[in-house]
Amino acid sequence: MDLLLAVIGWIGAALLLIGYALVSTSRMEGDGQAYQIVNLIGSVSLMVNSAHSSAWPSAGLNLVWAAIGVVALVKLARVGVAK
Repeated sequence: MDLLLAVIGWIGAALLLIGYALVSTSRMEGDGQAYQIVNLIGSVSLMVNSAHSSAWPSAGLNLVWAAIGVVALVKLARVGVAK
């Protein structure tokens, strides 16, 4: 189980870094659905790993990060429905 949670954490870290790199190099829109999904999956993965490791500040940060991603995706979905 420890190995699985470590892998989940590394995948989450990779997703956050990839998303940031793609936005920073203008290969992905920072306010787009794809970026928000990458951030949401990455932050939830890191949150799970951090909670398992009792790294509560990191778990809390990633909980907020995930909440921001959910709010952004809901707003994007509402805009998409309104079009």
